[in-house]
Amino acid sequence: MRGRTIKEINLGDKSSYSRTVSEADVVLFGGVSGDLNPAHFNEEYSKETMFKGRIAHGMLSASYISTVLGMQLPGPGTIYLSQELKFTAPVKFGDTITATAEVIERIEEKNRITLETICINQRGEVVVKGKAVVMPPR
Repeated sequence: MRGRTIKEINLGDKSSYSRTVSEADVVLFGGVSGDLNPAHFNEEYSKETMFKGRIAHGMLSASYISTVLGMQLPGPGTIYLSQELKFTAPVKFGDTITATAEVIERIEEKNRITLETICINQRGEVVVKGKAVVMPPR
């Protein structure tokens, strides 16, 4: 498996990954990350928050961006260098999140690309947005 090299990547190239957030996803992510915040795990506690119920970890949705970059654009062999993120809306259990990355800058001499990254839910609401810098495989 090999991803696309910088010579195979153009401005405007885009790729996406979608996943429906399940109870198991949140439990596993909490276990792996150590983030056991009651906003994710305690329904009674969560009912009293501004979200009126449990929400998924913001970083769970953001991790779908990593899937796009590491598996599709540029793909296997990509090195993730940085990511800016802004969390703009909560993700509820059962939401389908689509992460999309679009190439907005190529720096061929440094083997770097910058991508606009965005995650939206099934209602078209932006839940995460930002920019990533990656080094495609050579």
